[in-house]
Amino acid sequence: MSKKLLVVEDSRPIARVIKQIGESLNYQVTIAASLAEVEALLQGGNNEFFAATIDYTLPDALNGEAISCVLSHGIPSVVLTGKMDEATRQQILSYPVIDYIPKENSQAFLYLKRILHWQLSNQGNGVLVVDDSLSARNHVVELLKRRNFNVYVAENGQLALDVLQQHNDIKMVITDLEMPVMDGIELTNEVRKIYSRDQLAIIGVSGATNGVHSARFIKNGADDFLRKPFCPEEFYCRITQNIENLSNIEQIQKAANTDYLTDLPNRRAFIRDAEIFISESINQQTPYALAILDIDYFKKVNDNYGHEAGDHILKVFALYMRKHFGTGLIARLGGEEFAIVIAGLDEDQLYNRLDDFRRSISVAQIAFEQQQINFSVSLGMIYNSHESLAKQMSLADGALYYAKENGRNQISIVGAKE
Repeated sequence: MSKKLLVVEDSRPIARVIKQIGESLNYQVTIAASLAEVEALLQGGNNEFFAATIDYTLPDALNGEAISCVLSHGIPSVVLTGKMDEATRQQILSYPVIDYIPKENSQAFLYLKRILHWQLSNQGNGVLVVDDSLSARNHVVELLKRRNFNVYVAENGQLALDVLQQHNDIKMVITDLEMPVMDGIELTNEVRKIYSRDQLAIIGVSGATNGVHSARFIKNGADDFLRKPFCPEEFYCRITQNIENLSNIEQIQKAANTDYLTDLPNRRAFIRDAEIFISESINQQTPYALAILDIDYFKKVNDNYGHEAGDHILKVFALYMRKHFGTGLIARLGGEEFAIVIAGLDEDQLYNRLDDFRRSISVAQIAFEQQQINFSVSLGMIYNSHESLAKQMSLADGALYYAKENGRNQISIVGAKE
């Protein structure tokens, strides 16, 4: 269900731009052009809004009165202002707002889009705050909660390591330098033994005036550094930048390991994960099977119905694979060729799971535009082999070729035909 965004803005062109931004992020947008409209919207405890953007100056609220009105209803808010003087800035920052954005140019709206995006996405991101000062911890925690992070705390580095083990959603550690038991530099060093920069960001914090501490943090594996006391603006800019860096890396890694059409793992990811899966199955003495699959006469689908229909068949085929083999490894190796590794109770069970899948495909009627498309699949499989993965895939591929040559729509098992 989409979240509600309240846009408080008297300029229709600007309100229209913010509405487009909100709707592009799947917000349900409501616009109010005056303080009176805001009060009418919020009367009776109507505080179902997930977030709000507030223009500092309105026709009936020239000095930011709408800010306190919206915040009094517990709605996280971003303030937009055309006033750039220091007094206005300090007044806005005295409120517990998400952020404020000067209306200087088009970059203001790009920055607003980033903020509204992360208000939604941060609900899945954990941040661990490590500081022996209760007041310092609480200050950082309050700032992070405004941005919808899941926040965890620890009084020193040793406790922080325990918290990290307990919560796998933690994407960032913000650690003070001077702490008992284990200080921030030691903690950073220990965390980097477990988590790479691709997995978790670390921001060092210190009130010391000696500039060497920032370099020490970075050299020991931190991604960034903040000097106390810091202003909320700088804090949020650095937090957002580091979270975005992690997200960008995650997207790049996903693109490198995911088939663009079916969203299944690709050959590269399959080889990496299958080696681990098979090794664990062998060590645990769990029966497993590897199968190479190929859609029968796929070229005819493309020739008879068009390449869009062929792409549709590949996507539907991937959905069937997810349904039947959700606990195993599945991948698109390329073209119409796929791979599966599954574990089970015995060889008969493994065979039956694959054959149930084959039969489901053979009787399926796949709708595409005005057409109903039928197709089948051939499989080559190998049981419980201790050969290398490359060798197993080669043997299974040979069995697949045998299935193709002997009528298709069947399973051929390595060694069964001799």
